Amino acid sequence: MRANLPAGRIDWVDTAKGFCIVFVVMMHSTLGVGHAVGHEGFMHTVVEFARPFRMPDFFMISGLFLALVIDRDWRTYLDRKVVHFLYFYVLWMTIQFVFKAPGIVADQGAAGLAREYIMGFIEPFGTLWFIYLLPVFFVIAKLTRPVPVIVVWLIAAALEIAPIETGWTLIDETASRFVYFYTGYVLAPFIFRLAAKVRHYPLAGLAGLALWAVLNGVLVFAGYATLPFVSLGLGLIGAAAVVSISVLLARSGRVGWLTYCGTNSIVIYLAFFLPMAATRTLLIKTGVIADVGVMSILVTIAGVIVPLCLFWLVRGTRANFLFERPARFWLTGKPLKKTPTLQPAE
Repeated sequence: MRANLPAGRIDWVDTAKGFCIVFVVMMHSTLGVGHAVGHEGFMHTVVEFARPFRMPDFFMISGLFLALVIDRDWRTYLDRKVVHFLYFYVLWMTIQFVFKAPGIVADQGAAGLAREYIMGFIEPFGTLWFIYLLPVFFVIAKLTRPVPVIVVWLIAAALEIAPIETGWTLIDETASRFVYFYTGYVLAPFIFRLAAKVRHYPLAGLAGLALWAVLNGVLVFAGYATLPFVSLGLGLIGAAAVVSISVLLARSGRVGWLTYCGTNSIVIYLAFFLPMAATRTLLIKTGVIADVGVMSILVTIAGVIVPLCLFWLVRGTRANFLFERPARFWLTGKPLKKTPTLQPAE
């Protein structure tokens, strides 16, 4: 598997990362606006259409380059794939608490604030659940390395199909999402071959995407998308569709902004919550925009652009710890070369 994986940055992979992160911000922005104003807009339809594939593709891309690093020694592996994410999770969970503390104290008091903060280490806090889960997925993948991949995949698929609903995010989302992460890992060569085919036969790729869009839309809006087996199928097919879309977009050479978002997807993911909430509040209080769909788009744009602006501002300053793990938090020396991944670069 290792020998079949390309090295260096790959345009469609970064574009796919950008596609994923924009859709994640869009989902949070749209649902937040709808909840705040008490009704839905046209963007809710887009969010609903994307539900079957939005997070499956995010996790599949996360596992795409795992074969390049899974055989590293445990110390290096844990540093790159566990400590790395824990650093950003703890940092940005704390930042979110700073902004939410007044409301929590008003409702639950100082003891409640302390309790909520401690619970953030057990139950993923807010929008940060994705980077809370990734270290777990990386550890599971390495621990199960000696097990035949078909056995691991079938167990992961069975957990997604179950479905499991304990109320604990770590358990429920691991059961629901690990199969996509593992699929990205074990089927990486196939995924890259699919991307190559779409790049060479774009018309066939467009035809396939048209069929997928109809199938996904029918099942979603008919209410079947969350059924056992159907959700797994739509997640896998939808992830493949996002790969195809990203290849065609990258091939066009006209979506540099989206590719850039993908290159810095972790920046957007970590910091979008504040501009999203601030823009939503501003638009609602001023009333300058009445349409819920338009408001959702504007909030999404703010959630994408403002984190990138913050990233540009702190680069080369002492505040760069917001997006770059300081050396004192490394278990090993920093690598000389970065690996293309959806997660924070190594």
